[in-house]
Order: sequence, then structure tokens, then C-alpha cells
Amino acid sequence: MKTTKLRSFAAIAIALSLVSGVGLAMPASAADTAHYITINATGSTSVVPDAVRINATVTVLGTTSKLALADASKTSAAVRAALVANKVSTKDFSTQSITVYPEYSYPANSTPVISGYRASQSFNIVVRKTATAGDVVDAIVEAGGDNVQIGGVSPFVSDDAKATTSARYSAIYKAKAKAKAYASLLGIKLGKVIYIEESSSPISYPIMYASAKADGVATQVDLGEQNVTVSVTVRWSIS
Repeated sequence: MKTTKLRSFAAIAIALSLVSGVGLAMPASAADTAHYITINATGSTSVVPDAVRINATVTVLGTTSKLALADASKTSAAVRAALVANKVSTKDFSTQSITVYPEYSYPANSTPVISGYRASQSFNIVVRKTATAGDVVDAIVEAGGDNVQIGGVSPFVSDDAKATTSARYSAIYKAKAKAKAYASLLGIKLGKVIYIEESSSPISYPIMYASAKADGVATQVDLGEQNVTVSVTVRWSIS
């Protein structure tokens, strides 16, 4: 009787073992992704900016808000005319804000009083002919006089698609070379790419400042170079 039970338990154990063996067998596609190698790489390229951004603000102090706004509008019209005269397309400059607010004086030991009203209009200007950017700055200052301020002049890359593609090729090339080197060192075989992720670093736009030209010396905007960077994470199956 005991022998019969032991044989039954043994048969059941063998059956379970066989079933477990079948259950743990993975399809070839799953096996390919069970083991992998992940590589990070970065590619970059340098490019000369193809445009210049100028931030200019017209600001006028008047005795009333109406007069201040009228004077600011007059100066702004002169600035626009200077831009057009220097072949800046109307689609490449836009108003960012128009404000009118009171300004106060603060007499000693007394209540603050309104000393006037300040009206301002700020512009965002894009110069696509980079060689003329300095001339445009000078023209703005000449047209606006002391009523205009140049808040910043920054070269930038308006179309970075070509540079980004070049940086991407560089990043992928480096990732593949690194993966092959590891495969050779570890004696493994690279399979298919099973994962890839990309991130791009934003291009930094250095800010420069400009003022009215003095003694006939023209303003010059130096373009320099800017880096476009692409980082990738690539995962290969291995065997």
C-alpha cells in the first residue's frame, strides 16, 4: 500500500516537473530581449548663427498719460520706419507690450505725489541678414534717440534642423562604436536594437548689449559659434 502511494507521488512530481519545464521555456523573441546592453552617447556640432534677435523698448515720460502715450507712439513709428529702411521685414518685428503707468516722487515726510506718466512700447526684432545687425541697432538708436533702450542683442540659429541631424549621426555612430567595442571585449554578439531614446540640449543664446554709436564708430555684432548637441540612449539585445 505504501509502495503504491509513493509511486503515485513520484509520478505526480515528474508530471509537474515536465509541465514546469514547458512553462518556463521562452519564445525566441522574448529570449532576444532578456539580455541586452545599453549605451549612452552624445554628438555635437558647431554652427554659426544665421539670425540676430534685438529687444528694443521705447519709453517716454509725459505730464499726462495721453501725452506720454502719444510721444511713445511717435517714437515707435520712427523706429519702425528705421527698421523698414534697413530692410527688416515687417513680419520680423512685433510689439511685445504697451504700458502706461504713473510715476511718483517721494517728498521727505510727505505723501507720495504723481510726478508724471511713463508710456512704453517694447519690440522683438529679428534680423536675418546678420551682417547688417549692427547697422540696425544704430538705426534704432538714431531714430529713437534718448527715448529708446536696447535691452539685448542675441545671435541665434533660426533653423537648426541640419545641425541637429549632423549631431544625431555623430551620437549614433559613437553609440554603435561603443557597443561593438563592448561586444568584442565581452565575447558577445549584438542583436537588434530594441530601444532608443534621444534628448537635445537647447542652444544657449548669449546676450549682448548695445548703445548709440559714438564718434562715428558703428556697432558690430559678433556672431561666434553655437553648439547643437544630441544625446542618445540605445539598447541592443545580445547573445
